[in-house]
Amino acid sequence: MPLTTSSTREIPETGMIPRHIAIIMDGNGRWAKKRFMPRVAGHKRGVETVRTAIKACVDRGVEYLTLFAFSSENWRRPADEVTFLMQLFITVLEQEVVKLHENGIRFKVIGDLSKFEPKIVEFIRNGETLTANNTRFTLTIAANYGGRWDIMQAVHRMLEQHPELAACFEEKDLMQYFSLNYAPEPDLFIRTGGEKRISNFLLWQLAYTELYFTDTLWPDFDTRALNLAIQSYQQRERRFGRTSEQLQIAPSANELREIATERMAKFQ
Repeated sequence: MPLTTSSTREIPETGMIPRHIAIIMDGNGRWAKKRFMPRVAGHKRGVETVRTAIKACVDRGVEYLTLFAFSSENWRRPADEVTFLMQLFITVLEQEVVKLHENGIRFKVIGDLSKFEPKIVEFIRNGETLTANNTRFTLTIAANYGGRWDIMQAVHRMLEQHPELAACFEEKDLMQYFSLNYAPEPDLFIRTGGEKRISNFLLWQLAYTELYFTDTLWPDFDTRALNLAIQSYQQRERRFGRTSEQLQIAPSANELREIATERMAKFQ
């Protein structure tokens, strides 16, 4: 059953540790260029950082991690780089999904898969099926994904199933058709590499997400960098339209902060 609720309609439960983190993994090419290496070397190193990020999130109690691996606009990159990325995707699917399953991690891919070769789609579907019942953690890879595409496909799917809604529909009617409908909206969005934009990523879902931008290039984004992002999140006041005074009446706020601080201290 779809899990998503809308933060514009309801006040979601929040804690000092973000339940869902979404990341744009930017800077692989620049990391390689700084080291006089081909751009593809940065992408290979970036895969290692993904492994580190998954473990760090699991250790800290994060439940969902969504990574922007390949946008619908990335097809515009040089042909040889796109070809390498597709081959790297196949290699990762072959080698990593079984490991995810062994560790109780559910694997999901969101995006328009119609442009991928059948072999990639088969690996994706097999991986999703293999890990479907895992509940420890959910890793989502956004591949050939765009936020505008997601909104459009959701509308089309909804109207295919419920044409009577064409004249009038509400948020609640549409939410179940989004690609990420099995996850809560992200609490924390991170973009590495110094750029300060969301680049057509999860446009609907990021409505009330806390945004964090860092100059750190993705291959250098280690557990310490993740800690800094989470600590920044912990300093935010998530009001969802309410006033600061309304938040102060919550009796468990200080307790949650103390628990989170103790948990994070273990990873310093």
